[in-house]
Formats: sequence, structure tokens, C-alpha cells
Amino acid sequence: MNVRALGPLASYAAHPDTTDLFVNGDSGLWIDAGRGLSFAPAWQFGEAAVRELAVRLIALGGRHIDEASPCVDVRLADGIRVHAVLPPVSSTGTLLSIRLPHAADRSLAALADAGLFGVGEASAAQLNRLLKAVRDRQNILITGAAGSGKTTLLAALLGEAPAHERIVAIEDVAELRIRHPHVVALEARQANLEGAGRIGLEALLREALRMRPDRLVLGECRGSEIRELLAALNTGHDGGAGTLHANSLEDVPARLEALGSLAGMSAAAVARQTVSAIGLVLHLERVDGERRLEAVGRFTLNGRDRLSIEAA
Repeated sequence: MNVRALGPLASYAAHPDTTDLFVNGDSGLWIDAGRGLSFAPAWQFGEAAVRELAVRLIALGGRHIDEASPCVDVRLADGIRVHAVLPPVSSTGTLLSIRLPHAADRSLAALADAGLFGVGEASAAQLNRLLKAVRDRQNILITGAAGSGKTTLLAALLGEAPAHERIVAIEDVAELRIRHPHVVALEARQANLEGAGRIGLEALLREALRMRPDRLVLGECRGSEIRELLAALNTGHDGGAGTLHANSLEDVPARLEALGSLAGMSAAAVARQTVSAIGLVLHLERVDGERRLEAVGRFTLNGRDRLSIEAA
């Protein structure tokens, strides 16, 4: 990965274990290298220099940031993701949040070796189970908090799909790095300064269905696009996958109901479509800087025709 575009942050980003960089105005730089956040005392940049860096990085991603548009998210070369916030929206100076895709192209076996699935026979059993789920074309939902490894695991699972299959991946900001010979990526587009030109995830999902995907992938379910995703996965599009923010496996049904309500779906409709569409739920957690597969579940209907989940 070429990190030279990050300028004064390049040396920090070049470390192979670094996944995130956070610049908090003139208060300093924090680094996540897989063991939780640590302060970088050698970083000494004032607010003016940090703001100038933020403006330059956002421009490299093809967008503009100023007081009229003070919060901007862009993707740079090699999948580097940059999010910037300017004052006065930020009361602590210019903020930069940078996500680095160092681990995003790891294979499923490499993630197992790194301890994501546990240790010993338990890890081997979980690895074989996930390989079988991909082979059997189960639709998979990966859940967890921010930074728990959802995108990394999603990319690794898709990398196990047969080479002759066509993967169509849809993301708000492109982050997936999939080791597969036939990947088509679609990225949402924000509205311009006049408020025109927006192309949302729901529109991209509809477009993707016209591209004959063998596996349909939504990088993150975060709004009303859940309606299009569930509809697609219920009409013969097996082997699909996506991610969802959730605090625990038990919280996933409520999160899906909330997203479904944004699309005008009743709780019963969300429940019946989800049970039919999604075969496996993988919940990730991050504890003391270590990412791990905490729980595996399957969706069920409870006695009130509402969505529930049970360990699988």
C-alpha cells in the first residue's frame, strides 16, 4: 500500500500493523496498531497545519471541505479512507480519522492463524464451517461495533468464492479489498454543493441486480437500503453478504427492525424476509485491542411473529 499521499502521517501509516490514525487538532495523534489506541508524542502539528493537511487529503479524494461542507468522507488510492471534520462542528480543532486497509486483504486462513476464530481445534472447526458456508452459498450477515473487523472478515469470506463467480460489491465509501478475479465495485455518490447528483445505496442495489451478480454484497446496511437487500436475497441471489453495526448478537434483530422501519417495512415483514434471506450471522467483538468471532447465530421467528436470533 502506497501511503506517501498522507504526507506527514505516512511514516506512521507505513507500519504493517497500523489500522487507524486519529488526529485531534493540535492535541496530537493517536494510533491503533492492533492493541488499542496509543498516543504518538513525536507528532507535533498545530491546528493550522492539521487543517491544511485535511483540506489537501480531501482534495486528493476528489471532494472539497470548508465551512459550508465541514464533514467529508473520501477514499484515496489503495483503499485508504479519510474522514475530516472542521471547526466549528468540531469544538476541539480539525479532526482526521484515517482507516488503513493493511489487513483487509487477508485470507480466511490468515485470519484464523491470527486468532480471530479462537485457538486450536475450535479455530480449525470454525474455519471449516465458514468455508462450507461460502461453498454452500449461504447468505451471511457480519455484525459488530466499529473497528471490530467486519469489513476484513467480509473480504476474506468473499475471497473463498469460486473464481468463475461474479461478485458485485456496493459500498457507501469503497473499502473492500477482495482477493478474487471477478469483482465489480459500486460506490455511492454524495450530492454536490447544489444538492444534486446523489446516488444512494438503494439505487445502486437496484442497478447491481441488472449486472447479473453471482454474489451480491452490501458493505454496510445502514438505512432504508435494507429493503432492497432483503428483497434481492429473497429472489434467488444466494451467496450474498453484508455487514451491520450492532453491540451484540442479541441486538441484531432490533437493529434490523429499526432499519426496516426507515423503509416503511413492518416488524413482521422484516422478520419474515430476514429469516428467509439470511442463513448465518457472525458477530465480532474487539476486546483489549484483539478482534475475535464472539458468536454465530441464525434468525428465527418468535411466537409473536417478530424477528429473533439463536446461537448456531
